[in-house]
Amino acid sequence: MAGVDWQAVLLSLRLAAVVCVTLLAIALPLAYWLTFSRRRWKFLVETVVALPLVLPPTVLGFYVLVAIGARSPIGQTWMSWSGGGLAFSFEGLVVASILYSLPFAVQPVASSFSQVDRTLLEASAILGSSRLRTFRRVLVPLSRNGILTGAILSFAHTIGEFGVVMMVGGNLPGETRTVSVAIYDQVQALDYAAANATALLLVLFSFAVLASVYALNRRVWAVQPQP
Repeated sequence: MAGVDWQAVLLSLRLAAVVCVTLLAIALPLAYWLTFSRRRWKFLVETVVALPLVLPPTVLGFYVLVAIGARSPIGQTWMSWSGGGLAFSFEGLVVASILYSLPFAVQPVASSFSQVDRTLLEASAILGSSRLRTFRRVLVPLSRNGILTGAILSFAHTIGEFGVVMMVGGNLPGETRTVSVAIYDQVQALDYAAANATALLLVLFSFAVLASVYALNRRVWAVQPQP
């Protein structure tokens, strides 16, 4: 498609893939704790996880930028270790995107965990399985639809980010210019044909991903309907 900024598209796909995999590693244990913990202050953790849903992206991006800037302890530690700054870098985008998309990964997984029949978990424990084995062999397989939903939502949400990536990453070609920033640049340059081509590609890609997931879920449910 003529006019599409393929460099920005590939960067966005790379960012979304890294964020999606990292968020799954974070979301599974966090969702487990939120579902089964009896701590009274659990609601505070739930509030922090859900905060990006209501915060303006520029607000979240600003505080992330302050937290990872050159004068912050995190930024200084990263600079001494890598030799470069964390802000206005791909790694900085990963950090910001993980925080911004966290509820889209955690909430579907926690909701799926909460719908699993507790008697199955208790039966696994009675049979001598450890919590980790019960988690891997019982809870995760029964929650696969919620886990898949969390992965897809976090991936798609990262692809469409704008405010956070602009605040934290700026607009560096090949480094922090994502597809949403590229569309913004094309509109600012009054290149509506290129903006339309890039936006249409994003729409078609998002539709194809979601359609594939829904089709897969329909086949899974048809073969193994869950109670």
